[in-house]
Amino acid sequence: MQAKYCTKLTNNTIKCELCPHYCHIQENQTGKCGVRTNRAGELYADSYGCVTSIALDPIEKKPLYMFHPGKKIVSIGSYGCNFKCPFCQNYGISMEYIVNRTVPLTPRMTPELVAEVATLAVQDGNIGVAYTYNEPLIGYEFVKDCSQLIHEAGLLNVLVTNGYINAEPLAELLPLIDALNIDIKGHNKRTYKMLDGTLDAVKSTIETASKACHVEVTTLVIPNENIDDIEEISKWLATINPEIPYHLSRFFPRYKYADKAPTPPDTMHKLHDIAKRHLKNVFLGNM
Repeated sequence: MQAKYCTKLTNNTIKCELCPHYCHIQENQTGKCGVRTNRAGELYADSYGCVTSIALDPIEKKPLYMFHPGKKIVSIGSYGCNFKCPFCQNYGISMEYIVNRTVPLTPRMTPELVAEVATLAVQDGNIGVAYTYNEPLIGYEFVKDCSQLIHEAGLLNVLVTNGYINAEPLAELLPLIDALNIDIKGHNKRTYKMLDGTLDAVKSTIETASKACHVEVTTLVIPNENIDDIEEISKWLATINPEIPYHLSRFFPRYKYADKAPTPPDTMHKLHDIAKRHLKNVFLGNM
C-alpha cells in the first residue's frame, strides 16, 4: 500500500510528513518508525494489514474509564513505533522489528475483514475497534481505511496513541475517531529528547483531539524520570478541561528498564492526590 503524506525529493529520497520526525528516507530504507519504506522513489506503508495482536478487551483496559464503561472492544495492533521509549511495555511488537529490520510473519487482514470481525463480536458485547498495542498512527492508511468501514457498520473507533502526528493527517483522521487515549510521557524536554520526540507536538495533539471527540490521557509513572512532572501535567490538562480523565499508570520493569524497581504504591497514591487538586477525574492503573 502506498503511503500518504510525503514529498519526493532529489535522488529518489522521500520526505515523510506523517509525523514530526519528517524523515528523509533514501531508497530501500525505512523511516524511524520502521514501517514506512522507500521503494524506487515511492513511499509504502509496509505494516498495512499486518495484525500482530487481536483481542476482545474490556474498554477500561485501553484505558478508557469514561467512554462506554462496562463494554468491550475489539483491539488490534501491528508493529513499529515512532518513539524509542526504553521503558516500553509492548517492546516485542513496537521495537524488536525495527531493531531487526524485519516484517512480522503474520497473516494480513483487510479492512473488510477487520469490520467483519468487529461486527460478529457485537454479540459478545463489542462496540467497535481500538487501534492499540503498538503505535497505531504510523499505520495511518490502515487505521483510516478500517475506521471508515467501522463507522459504516455503526460501530466506534478508538485510538491508543503517543500522539506524535502532524496536524494535517490528524485533522483528516479525527472525524472517523470517537475516542482517544493519548500518552503524555512527561512534562519536560529532557524526557521527550530521550524518546526521540517533542513534548509540544504531543500537547498539540491532545488539544486538537479534545475539541473533536472524547479524550483520556495516561502517564506511565517512572521513578527518577517523571514523578515531578505529574502536577505540571495535571495543571496543563485542567486548562483544556478540568474533567478530562487522567490515568496514572504504575511502572513495572520492562525492556531497557528491566533493572529498575516498580513505582512504589504509596508514590502512586500521593501523585493521585496531587493530580486531584487540579482534575476531577484521576485514576490509578496497574496497581
